Amino acid sequence: MPDSRPDTELSNPQSAKAPLDPHLKALENESIHIFREVAAEFERPVMLYSIGKDSSVLLHLARKAFYPGRVPFPLLHVNTGWKFSEMIAFRDETAKKYDLDLIEHINPRGKAENITPFTHGSAAFTDIMKTEGLRQALDAGQFDAAFGGARRDEEASRAKERIYSFRTPDHRWDPRNQRPELWNVYNGMIRKGESVRAFPLSNWTEVDIWRYIQAEDIPLVPLYYAKKRPFVERDGMMILAEDPRLELLPGEVRQQGMIRFRTLGDFPLTGAIRSQATTLEEVIAELEIATVSERQGRAIDRDQSGSMEKKKREGYF
Repeated sequence: MPDSRPDTELSNPQSAKAPLDPHLKALENESIHIFREVAAEFERPVMLYSIGKDSSVLLHLARKAFYPGRVPFPLLHVNTGWKFSEMIAFRDETAKKYDLDLIEHINPRGKAENITPFTHGSAAFTDIMKTEGLRQALDAGQFDAAFGGARRDEEASRAKERIYSFRTPDHRWDPRNQRPELWNVYNGMIRKGESVRAFPLSNWTEVDIWRYIQAEDIPLVPLYYAKKRPFVERDGMMILAEDPRLELLPGEVRQQGMIRFRTLGDFPLTGAIRSQATTLEEVIAELEIATVSERQGRAIDRDQSGSMEKKKREGYF
């Protein structure tokens, strides 16, 4: 979806808009403070960029934090090779528009062994293409801090994370051994080889994210808005049926319907929802009466009980 705003407005994240309401302004101030603290305390920060709505808000806040300068750290996209094609197009357009230093990493072992979600299952695929790939990329860049877009309201293990989440030299996380963060004072002391994951959006909710996108007019991948799209129903999920690599199983039928996504990841592991919400206002109205988490549509959250915490302990985002 092309952005029709003038270049001068696109390049300035602080261009004149209506004032934010006090709640969103407080969240924005906290996030910008975290960005500046990490940039000042660590030698080689990087921002994990997954192209979704939270990453879009994270990027907008980073641009605000350092405007009129460039974002002073690279963005890292760990590409599994199975993202929605619209996400990759949006990523490349965004990097060019905002003059970003974008690093793309694909696990060479996974690529050589042709690891796919169809042949190896979601758990093994995620371990190799996401967790192992992320560890490789962080080691290669010698990054000592990685910004992430996780929020505490998304999923139980994410609620246990601190703003500065400590990682061992092999990127492992121990939820029982975390540093206190009294009065929002963050402890950035690490030894050589150790690192932190920093989460500027920890205190935001899904509705906060959407209201901020509306208030700041932040561009998103169009898949977040309802449209008539092809899909197949598999394992209780509606999977987008546009990629030619998706082969129908016996009994499956390609259907058409008004669907959209509350969260975006790898297309075979991400389920759509039926929706008529084609605008920001309609999406927010839909979320305000939602009774289930946006993560219900992510297959990797269902691999086994506590699977997300297990992945995070092993180095997952």
